[in-house]
Amino acid sequence: MTAEQVVQQRGLWLEELDETALYRHSPGRTIGEADNTLFSTLTMNPQALHLDAAFSGTQEFGERLVNSLLTLSVLVGLSVGHLTQGTLVANLGFREVAFPAPVFIGDTLYGETKVLSKRLSASRPGQGVVAFHHTARNQNGDIVATVVRDSLVRCRP
Repeated sequence: MTAEQVVQQRGLWLEELDETALYRHSPGRTIGEADNTLFSTLTMNPQALHLDAAFSGTQEFGERLVNSLLTLSVLVGLSVGHLTQGTLVANLGFREVAFPAPVFIGDTLYGETKVLSKRLSASRPGQGVVAFHHTARNQNGDIVATVVRDSLVRCRP
């Protein structure tokens, strides 16, 4: 009797990350009212632009804005199953964060990632440093967030 092949979802080892590829992550994530309210209140952010529909209706965008840190969190989260599930050691930092367009309740976010650079760690054998450039687009294709995330990733065992 032979053992069945086991296929387990995982991210990519350092050696598998391709600096010439564009990684498109799916599925997308629609941001609901409860998502925005819960995230804002859990993170102690009482900003009326996120929580008060009547107030927000009188402001520049005419409706509530999704908390930008929720947008950033969803963007990074969209990439996890595709790129770093089980292969990430730690996030080292986030830089060059930008929100070029607003996100509204009911918008769907889609993520894509490019590997800007990767190198073996000088101090951590079997691991490497990767710079990911993540981009979030809404359902219309508009870029709503970008970030560079520096991460420590495992090499192939």
